[in-house]
Amino acid sequence: MMPNKVLSWRDNLYHQLLFRHCSLCQLPLTQIERYWCSHCITNFPTPPYCQHCGTTTLSTVAHCGRCLSTPPLWQRLYRLGEYRPPLQQLVHQLKFYGKFWLAQPLAQQLARQITQPAPLLLPVPLHWRRYCQRGFNQSHQLALALATIFNSRVNHSAFQRLRHTPSQQQLTKTQRRRNLQQAFTLRQRVLPNHVAIIDDVVTTGATVHQLTQLLIHHGVKHVDIYTLCHTEQPLN
Repeated sequence: MMPNKVLSWRDNLYHQLLFRHCSLCQLPLTQIERYWCSHCITNFPTPPYCQHCGTTTLSTVAHCGRCLSTPPLWQRLYRLGEYRPPLQQLVHQLKFYGKFWLAQPLAQQLARQITQPAPLLLPVPLHWRRYCQRGFNQSHQLALALATIFNSRVNHSAFQRLRHTPSQQQLTKTQRRRNLQQAFTLRQRVLPNHVAIIDDVVTTGATVHQLTQLLIHHGVKHVDIYTLCHTEQPLN
């Protein structure tokens, strides 16, 4: 069970001064609400999904039909919701508008879904060019927030991105995998049997597929994926 985090007096003062209204609907927050009101949180797009690949399903299942025919390499995917409003806007604010402080409340919501936390969290790396453009790695910020909740460790340098690849946004699943071939390497070779890869959005799973392959090749037995949002693309 996720432990309750006790906010320090500095955190309480920070929230009272800067986050007195819900960042989504702008209504005043109560004393126990943080960042978003309870009404907006209930409107987060969180339909049931396949616990293996993350695809939205009619009811929560351990394996969907797609997984039974072509199972992902990892064992379990935990997600907060679908990549649509309001989560879509929050991820955009975190990723493209420098609002890195959103990583903490988003991680707190995601942590509620995670039943068996991994002892080691590995954020998806950015190429140094993109890191310089953005100023931070959103997946690393999420990993740090989750590690605080679960008392896990974070290794932000276990993976290294070797190539500066074009944006994946307009590519199909097949094109994404080709785009990411030999784009990563694993620098940390001594790893526990259970680790989790942290990514802000999983679309086709091409990125986490490549990283999971590296982990399995070096002896990791159980790989989980922690992501804020999942979105689906055509199967081509």
